Amino acid sequence: MVSSSHETLHRIFQEDPGLFVRAVKGVGVTFADPVAAVPFPTDLTENRPVERRVDTLLRLETGDGARFLLAVESQGKPDSDKPASWAYYLSHLHAKYRLPPLLLVVCADRRTADWASRHVDIGPVQWPSLTVRPLVLGPDSLPVINSPDEAARDIPLTVLSAAVHRRDPDAGAILKALATALKDLSADDESTASKFIELTEQGLGTTPAANLWRQIMAADLSFFQSQTAQNLRAEGREEGRAVGRAEVVLLLLGDRGVEVSEEARERILGCQDLEILDVWLRRATTAVSVAEVFGDAE
Repeated sequence: MVSSSHETLHRIFQEDPGLFVRAVKGVGVTFADPVAAVPFPTDLTENRPVERRVDTLLRLETGDGARFLLAVESQGKPDSDKPASWAYYLSHLHAKYRLPPLLLVVCADRRTADWASRHVDIGPVQWPSLTVRPLVLGPDSLPVINSPDEAARDIPLTVLSAAVHRRDPDAGAILKALATALKDLSADDESTASKFIELTEQGLGTTPAANLWRQIMAADLSFFQSQTAQNLRAEGREEGRAVGRAEVVLLLLGDRGVEVSEEARERILGCQDLEILDVWLRRATTAVSVAEVFGDAE
């Protein structure tokens, strides 16, 4: 199931592709700053039944003249099937675009980050033909940004820091620093500030830090009072309710062993009509197929 917190860990790179260069410095890897970033289609499906989708895919051009593909994966837990999928992504991207691909895996817990950091050899032990070697960002490699001045210098990195450290004791300090920085940003660019507020809330998921962020928003972010900001918040609440119900539908189907295709999953997660979602939710408690949930079997 794709969650809102999952989305933030890779979507933040769409908002600021240069964040990749700044974030991986903590891992000891240095890239020149991007001078261009082009979003690429994330659907890597071929003409066969199996679908494979990378979370975010960007073509980067850096100041030193390098050009490469950056595939960003948000990983919530260890998954033994993932290295094979990642090998497919990288091989497919290299064959399709003739550009060197780089896999960046972002994890919000240490166990998953440690697992993702392993180098996986594919092939005979005597001579592996392919090695999957992700570049991993996790709580131990991404800095804790708890100074308002530091947060103001790089708000996207601070949003990512908050999402990755959402379960850590430092989460509150990061959020308070971020709130101060966003308050200053809103004076010049309220739309951008609102976007980062939404990404932060999504990135915190259902952790206690999410409740703290809502309290900070209510107390410290009362400066977002314009009609535009109120409309944005109202739209966000409505969308949040729809996403929440859609995820419950998928959870019910998963618990009951009902197979859900990628197309059906996208249809459920993409629905913004609360009345329709309520109907699907009731049907999901007894349906034996997705067709019954949609009413296609009637």
